[in-house]
Amino acid sequence: MPRSFKISVPASSANIGPGFDVLGLALSLFLELTVTLDPSKPLTEAESTIFNENCKISYEGEGVEEVPLLASHNLITRVALYVLKVNGLTTFPIGTYVHVNNPIPLGRGLGSSGAAVVAGVILANEIGSFDFSKQRMLDYCLMIERHPDNITAAMVGGFVGSYLRDLSEAELSRVEIPLAEVLPEPAGGINTGLVPPEPPFNIGHHIKYDWCTQVKAVCIVPSFEVSTAKSREVLPTAYTKKDLVFNLQRLAVLTTALSRSPPNPELIFPAMQDRVHQPYRKVLIPGLTEILQSMTPKTHPGLLGICLSGAGPTILALATHNFDAIAEEIVSQFEKEKIKCQWKLLEPAYDGATVEKL
Repeated sequence: MPRSFKISVPASSANIGPGFDVLGLALSLFLELTVTLDPSKPLTEAESTIFNENCKISYEGEGVEEVPLLASHNLITRVALYVLKVNGLTTFPIGTYVHVNNPIPLGRGLGSSGAAVVAGVILANEIGSFDFSKQRMLDYCLMIERHPDNITAAMVGGFVGSYLRDLSEAELSRVEIPLAEVLPEPAGGINTGLVPPEPPFNIGHHIKYDWCTQVKAVCIVPSFEVSTAKSREVLPTAYTKKDLVFNLQRLAVLTTALSRSPPNPELIFPAMQDRVHQPYRKVLIPGLTEILQSMTPKTHPGLLGICLSGAGPTILALATHNFDAIAEEIVSQFEKEKIKCQWKLLEPAYDGATVEKL
């Protein structure tokens, strides 16, 4: 009997000022998967030359020319295959059709890979009828994506703080990142993907903060990518006590300040300053220094705070009004560097990832 369902996973912004690798905010821009399982419609012979693992993928949206459609190569379905294999299913059921609609820009600091990982885990959970809780699905996600800020925001929604717990030696005995085991050619040999390691329980812990509904997210998205690997390479291996205290003080204030109504720009704006990652990433993002230094709530009424979204290059401006003027100023700063941008006005996605039966 055929069945269909739709998975929606929000974009996310991580780091949020001083909250490097801690804070995440789910945003109202959604990766959507429309899935049909129909065992009466296996892949045709012609389709089998294009697709594999019993799964036909179609794709529209950001990165349409570069996203692979082989289930063993596509990030969403590779993640799903890992979860299926852990739970005793070697491949997708015959007649699996997945249509992906992705409006989240790739490699821009809006959690596109995190959304894909969350979507893949949920896809496997629905296909296998595993009935995992969101907390258990987070364990699977965090085996693949070790930074919980984007992942947690995308899964549970809203404004969240998160951390990874230290794993015991027994838990670490076979906790290599399992995504490597479902690649077309696993690093450990051809059979290493047959029985991937099951995630330990409760790898990540999180809390959802309140959020003042007057606060919106103005996201300015430049037309170039910054890889997460490159953005981490520019960071120092050690920090001064002064810089760490600077961030911790502001982090303690910011999480509560963003919950208060009316929001106080004189409190929030300085609390969104950072000395841990933004000063070092300016070399990768032309115009970043000028943007962070030139815009304040006094020069742009309605502005509450401004920071890099994730590793960038997207700029996240939190504001209550005057959204067009705030966005246009940041766009104009990038134009001076001959960089084109688009911008989006988004709100928190409070529910996180959802599944709808069709």
